[in-house]
Amino acid sequence: MARLLEPLPDGVELVVLADYAGAPEVEEDGETFAANALIKARAAASYCACWAVADDSGLTVDHLGGEPGVLSARYSGAHGDDAANNRLVLAKLAGVEPGRRAAKFVAAVALVGPDGREWVVEGECGGQIAFEPRGEGGFGYDSIFLRPELGRTFAELAAEEKDALSHRGAAFGRLRELLGEVAGERG
Repeated sequence: MARLLEPLPDGVELVVLADYAGAPEVEEDGETFAANALIKARAAASYCACWAVADDSGLTVDHLGGEPGVLSARYSGAHGDDAANNRLVLAKLAGVEPGRRAAKFVAAVALVGPDGREWVVEGECGGQIAFEPRGEGGFGYDSIFLRPELGRTFAELAAEEKDALSHRGAAFGRLRELLGEVAGERG
């Protein structure tokens, strides 16, 4: 988050809530990425009585009816098992030709104020699902998410390249603008 928000607008300081004892852990039980981002941001804003930012993101695959969607991190059952999640997506797409492997990453970022005001900004990045994992970088589905015009997966891109193209890069770019507007209102 910090890297994607740089440079921070004047008057904005980033503090990581997880660094504070007693920070709330919330259940991400929303039906959309935006709903999950808001759940987390509301909990953080309530806890610290300050402005809070939270995100939720994941992969949607057209041929799978939008799966894994909001279940992206736990698609295979265990939360955060990237290798198992990738294997499951690839297994479900076995035999599906390249033209029918369209997918996109989606990110929703929520900003919630201590006064109850809320915003959600989103970003998307289209691509295809590769036939096998490629690359050592990134996390999650990066090794199977292919940008056809580049001929590389997200896991094969440098962090700066990925940020410039990614769903998170787009969403956090919008958030940076929003933070500038909100900080300007507060003086």
